[in-house]
Amino acid sequence: MAVTASMVKELREKTGAGMMDCKKALNETDGNMEEAINYLREKGISKAAKKADRVAAEGLTYATYEGNKAVIVEVNAETDFVAKNESFKQLVADVSTYLLKEQPADVDTALAGEIESGVTLDRYINDQIARIGEKISLRRFLLAEKNDGDAFGAYLHMGGRIGVLTVLENTEDSDLAKDVAMHVAAISPKYVSREDVPKEEADSERELLKQQALNEGKPENIVEKMVEGRIGKYFEQICLLDQEFVKDTDQKVGDYLKSKGASVRTFVRYEVGEGMEKRDENFADEVMNQVKK
Repeated sequence: MAVTASMVKELREKTGAGMMDCKKALNETDGNMEEAINYLREKGISKAAKKADRVAAEGLTYATYEGNKAVIVEVNAETDFVAKNESFKQLVADVSTYLLKEQPADVDTALAGEIESGVTLDRYINDQIARIGEKISLRRFLLAEKNDGDAFGAYLHMGGRIGVLTVLENTEDSDLAKDVAMHVAAISPKYVSREDVPKEEADSERELLKQQALNEGKPENIVEKMVEGRIGKYFEQICLLDQEFVKDTDQKVGDYLKSKGASVRTFVRYEVGEGMEKRDENFADEVMNQVKK
């Protein structure tokens, strides 16, 4: 079957692959459009495999909710440039919608599920790797539920560099929940309240503060009182409810919420690439490497 320019154009629009790749795929499959799409997908998988050992520590977070269910997700790419690409942003939104709908138990289960008829999420991501040209990976996600009468708050900072999801109880005010999410993005607490701090962590901090006070030459009979005073400052650094609210620094977050009749059940904060080894390449060298290829 003769391959026409309109066929190449149609395949390119459907797959995002290059013109010559589309022409070759159609020639290889005798002009069968579906087989040509599969041909390019297989080629995409081959490209993805070559990128598997690359470091993908850039990307985007995304948080969204519908009804009583919510999701926060991090999808990684290799460069900040790709993370700002509209195709990548759409991929992250599509993945979030899929996760919210299907509620998979973990990343492996999510990748094995079908994001569209006959296409697993893993295959979908590999297809995007072929289009975009970088390693892309679903790093993590968390699903949350709320009760009727409670509220979700979702906030993205720096275009998705940081994402936060909050769940407030005893209020349906999503704007209030979003304000708390904004605070979490800015201040980065580790726990909701002092009661959530593991005993070992609190005891370790108390011992450290005690040794600091003794090293300062403070009398032992007042060291314990000093420690309790200083441990309060520590809790203010790591506990959401003890922190000054970013939108009203005259009040602690806990007091502000109490005045609204609300409380925090939980929060999740994702920052792109946290805890990952990041690539440190000179941009000029990277360009030259591409030229040499």
